[in-house]
Amino acid sequence: MITIIAAIGKNNELGKDNDLIWHLPADLKRFKKVTSGHHILMGRNTFESIGRPLPNRTTIIITRNNNYFKDGCLIAGSIEEAIELAENDDEIFIIGGAQIYEQAIHNTLVKKLDVTIVHEDFEADVFFPEIDKTIWKEVAREDFKADEKNKYDFSFVTYERK
Repeated sequence: MITIIAAIGKNNELGKDNDLIWHLPADLKRFKKVTSGHHILMGRNTFESIGRPLPNRTTIIITRNNNYFKDGCLIAGSIEEAIELAENDDEIFIIGGAQIYEQAIHNTLVKKLDVTIVHEDFEADVFFPEIDKTIWKEVAREDFKADEKNKYDFSFVTYERK
């Protein structure tokens, strides 16, 4: 199973200045739980914004730079090559950024979207692609209100390819 996992604002905002634009501990905790023990695929900019391989996950960085190297990471020249590197994993996660999401959402190998929707408007310079409801069907949703730890209302939404 190949899953795109992302947190987006209500207008598909992803980030600004190569960084997240909100802090939701509940989303970070869920991301860690869901992706632990699996391969995570990401673009070079996303990796560099994180700054290191994430614990208990195999990091695959997608880049066009053939000379790119990071200790503890696998390097791929395309989403397809990254998927091949992770082929023995029962669930592979594509974690960003915007260019990788744009390519991956149209790849028929991707069967699931695991999206945290933050119910707020944000100033952003990168956006998640529009979720085409003729292709993707919402199959699960959990809604949460803001609290002392999480500043915004948010929802965990799962879509599956029709």
